[in-house]
Parts: sequence; structure tokens; C-alpha cells
Amino acid sequence: MPTRRVFLAGAGALLVVRPARATPDTMAAAIREVTGGVEAKPGRVKLTIPPLVENGNAVAVTVSVESPMTEQDHVTAIHIFTEKNPQPNVIGIKLGPRAGRAEFSTRIRLADTQQVVALCRMSDGSFWSDKADVILTLSACLEDPI
Repeated sequence: MPTRRVFLAGAGALLVVRPARATPDTMAAAIREVTGGVEAKPGRVKLTIPPLVENGNAVAVTVSVESPMTEQDHVTAIHIFTEKNPQPNVIGIKLGPRAGRAEFSTRIRLADTQQVVALCRMSDGSFWSDKADVILTLSACLEDPI
């Protein structure tokens, strides 16, 4: 009869852990999934993120969109994508005309030096975007076992 220690060691040997890692291609695929293949135009969106980040554990990000936020013309969603984090779609928020202003701030984790993309969907179905390159000196989002 095997001991608990032998059983756990054997079960652990069966598990193969591979770190999740997005790529520019998986980021592009995630963007296509959100847009349904519609091309996002540059403009209207302003992504504010530091170009040089010392620590990727809590990077301040602000996304704002030029919109009157009326019933006829408003932002319906804002997304942030990264190309080298474990998951490319970092955050997605939904808005309506009563939001008053199409802007939000948050902190995100960054796994490596990479490009960050902000994307918004307007009430007319159009998509707009902005992007920024971020240089990182100390990574976050590490999923490799120590």
C-alpha cells in the first residue's frame, strides 16, 4: 500500500505546468474576437501609461475616449490588451450614455516589455484604438514555479 507521500509525488509527476504566455498573434486574435473582424481606427482613444516602468506589479493606466456620451453617440465598451501577459485581454468594461464620461483608471500587471492597446466600441459599431510601448525593468505576472 503506497504512502500518502508516494501517492502525492506520483500525482505531481503527472502534472506538467506550462506558463501561459500571450504573443502579438494571440493579442491580435483577442482583438479580432472583440471587434468581430472590424478594423479599429486610430484616434478618439487616449491611452495614458508610463513609457518606462520599474516594476510591472501595479502599472497605472488611464483610458479616455472623445465622445459626447449622448443616447445617439456614446462609448459602449473599452478594452485593454497586452501582447506578452499570460492573457492578452486584460480588462473590458461596458458603458452607456448615462456614464457621463468615457474614462477609467486602473492598475494592471505587466509580464515584460511590450505593447499595450486600448480599444473602444462606439454605439454606431465602429472601433477606435490607441497603443503604447512600455519598457519594463522588473517583470510581474510570472507563472513559472520557483
